[in-house]
Amino acid sequence: MLNPKAAKALGLLLSLALVGATLVASLILGQITVTSHDLYNSLFSYSPGDLEHLVVRSERVPRTVIALVVGAGLAVSGVLMQSLTRNPLASPGILGINAGALFLVVVGASLFSLTAPSQLIWLAFIGAAVAASLVYFLGHEPGRGVSPVRIVLAGVALTAMFVSFAQGLLILNQERFESMLFWIAGSVSGRSLEAVAPLLPVIGVGLLLSLVLSRQLNLLGLDDEVTQGLGMNVGQIRLLTGLLVIILAGTSVAIAGLIGFVGLIVPHIARGVLGTDHRWLIPGSALIGGALLMGSDTLARLLIPPREVPIGVVTALMGTPLFLYLARRTGNSS
Repeated sequence: MLNPKAAKALGLLLSLALVGATLVASLILGQITVTSHDLYNSLFSYSPGDLEHLVVRSERVPRTVIALVVGAGLAVSGVLMQSLTRNPLASPGILGINAGALFLVVVGASLFSLTAPSQLIWLAFIGAAVAASLVYFLGHEPGRGVSPVRIVLAGVALTAMFVSFAQGLLILNQERFESMLFWIAGSVSGRSLEAVAPLLPVIGVGLLLSLVLSRQLNLLGLDDEVTQGLGMNVGQIRLLTGLLVIILAGTSVAIAGLIGFVGLIVPHIARGVLGTDHRWLIPGSALIGGALLMGSDTLARLLIPPREVPIGVVTALMGTPLFLYLARRTGNSS
């Protein structure tokens, strides 16, 4: 029988092994199947004239790296959101934060022809911050604080509104409609590492800062009077946590578009494996989130070949049943 710490270490190792397996699958599976021999040669003995080498280097490697980093960012932002609101149904996707970021990115791209990552990321941050503020305002009950039910309802309503506005803008701007519609549904294809390279370190810094705050996040689940008695500035920690949610979710949307349910699914899976201690939960969620998005992207290529399903559709198919289950369980317990 393993002691709790050893069991968590084993869970983290298994999560890392899952990342390795889905990473290899992402690199070899698709419309053109790559053998392990060709995969090795494409990485360490590249030949531009070889079709398999070209597919791995120009397409599979960029989308695998992006899926790994974005999946980790979305998953950890979900952990932070659920800790911040003390609501198991909370996630940047459910609460409209991703949709708010998406809307301003579409505004910038369709009305002002902004395409540079350095421009889109600021729009995504502003959109995420506006959405988060609106959700908090609409979900707040005077004298009672934030209501878990009201905040979810507000998030769902704002998500529908922002996505509808974004789609309406694209319909009015037919030139960009086809190029961005697939991105609205969520996708890691068609992005070069050179284009998104300035954004990937932002997610990395956000993940690192989340881990630094892990001890304080463990105390957020306690009553405010208890945490203040322990010497923690609750308001400051909540503000920092909210900023990290905006950074992680906003950057992920700027890179890969609207990918839902990762921030909802992964924290619950990680808690089942690693428990509720954020010192283990955050790195475990990052690994499982990266594996989930890489696996979803691989599945998106294989469902209806030669066409490709948007990755957001795959995550929605997996996440919707879990969301309904969690919503029913939360409603019965309240």
